[in-house]
Amino acid sequence: MTDPLYSVAALIVGVIVGLTGVGGGALMTPLLVLAFGVAPTTAVGTDLLCAAITKSSGTLVHVCNGTVDWRITRRLACGSVPATLVTLAALSWFAGRTGDASNSVVTGALGFALVLTAVALLLRGRIVDYLIGRANGLGDRQIMMVTVLLGAVLGALVSISSVGAGAVGMVVLLSLYPQAPAARLVGSDIAHAVPLTLLAGGGHWLIGGVDWSLLGALLIGSIPGVAVGSFLAPRVPDRHLRSALATVMAVVGVRLSI
Repeated sequence: MTDPLYSVAALIVGVIVGLTGVGGGALMTPLLVLAFGVAPTTAVGTDLLCAAITKSSGTLVHVCNGTVDWRITRRLACGSVPATLVTLAALSWFAGRTGDASNSVVTGALGFALVLTAVALLLRGRIVDYLIGRANGLGDRQIMMVTVLLGAVLGALVSISSVGAGAVGMVVLLSLYPQAPAARLVGSDIAHAVPLTLLAGGGHWLIGGVDWSLLGALLIGSIPGVAVGSFLAPRVPDRHLRSALATVMAVVGVRLSI
């Protein structure tokens, strides 16, 4: 039987995600690797499918509220889908030739993605202001091309590490579409994350990197955890919590990278 501590950990992570909006992959995947000793490839693949399931409900809410810009979602998917397929093919080829060495690649990518996410959380305002200045004057075609490129980067990064779609993606989207309501960008990003994580997670399953009993345990904890955190979010200031989480991510990211 699966250790019930998996569900407890997923419950805590779910509450934090509901409170802060920080992606579960940035918290759950390193926790599985460092605290529970789960193989990095298994942790990434299992967490990707968990994210696909949990974010589906969030997407449904945004669709009902009309806060999904399908144009942006399609642009992101045009880049992320082919990048995800190429990345999964490369991972499969590498795992077949080097065996456990693929875990080292995933661990290094996870560490890099965590540091990148921490920077995006801590310096989000400054980065957005800088990028808006750079993006000012771009035509719609150029914005479309940059959005597709963003999707490709996210597809590769998420497929290897399960981290980066939320914090990193939102920083760039806020810079490219400054006139769009933030809620609409969040909804578009979440809607794009569902097929991305589902495709990436399915690929890891075919490669052999998904633990189904572990997935069930994570869902048992994460689904009610996100609901509780979302309920408490308006009542709990998350500014300092975000900073603390970003600092922890940076430390863990450096630890995994070296």
